[in-house]
Amino acid sequence: MKEIKNNADAERFRDGAKKYARYLETPQGRLRVDLAFANLCEFLPLGTPAMRALDLGCGPGVMAARLAQLGVHVTLLDSSESMLSLAKTAAQSAEMTGRMTLKLGDALDVPSLFPAGSFDLVLCHNVLEYMEDPPAVLRSAARTLRNSSSVISILVRNQAGEVLKSAILDGDLAASTRNLNAEWAQESLYAGTVRLFTPKSLESMLARSSLKTIALRGVRTLSDYFPKTGLCDSQYEQIFELERKLGARPDLAVVARYLHVLARPTDCGTSNQG
Repeated sequence: MKEIKNNADAERFRDGAKKYARYLETPQGRLRVDLAFANLCEFLPLGTPAMRALDLGCGPGVMAARLAQLGVHVTLLDSSESMLSLAKTAAQSAEMTGRMTLKLGDALDVPSLFPAGSFDLVLCHNVLEYMEDPPAVLRSAARTLRNSSSVISILVRNQAGEVLKSAILDGDLAASTRNLNAEWAQESLYAGTVRLFTPKSLESMLARSSLKTIALRGVRTLSDYFPKTGLCDSQYEQIFELERKLGARPDLAVVARYLHVLARPTDCGTSNQG
């Protein structure tokens, strides 16, 4: 699914493609995708002629298919052949194969795969959590942005979200205390570890990558702390609308399960203007 920190992580993503695709069909998975896409649509440079996007760690291609339907040409990059196979199916189902290019490769291969200034948009959703060197991946991704109007969309696991989930949902105060300063947490889908971020750590990485934040949104600000019965399909639209309002508030976004940052280049000298 993504370029990851060790071989064990690589195996869990290669073997778990269908499992991840099924998760994205659950209310929690749909909500994460729907909220991130709604946030992204607020800042898409859709006036750009022949707009091109790169989806790093594209997974089953759900976000890429939605962008393609908006007229964007999307290059999907993933290290998992199984994920790319699912993405190909998604492209065919959406009748968007002409606007979606699939490429097998790691996020760390970006500098050798794509020239600087190749894209108007880069998606980096739930990728940095699994990286040995997230700043290096972010710098490489930023280098591919075309100009100062280009956008990079970054979605990561929030440290504060793990603190609240442990205390509220799991009733595990010891784990909640540990997560206050934890850099890593356990994630349930693949039974592995995931890197945690804070708004401050993200801001620091963005600055070192010549990127400036244009928006910070919370994703699943409330719903991840519901009782274990979870989300109800019948309440989905109501929850989505509430989550949109909560995630847009800076005072509440910081306690969301995921942080969604939209950013633009600050140094156009690192990108082509053509």
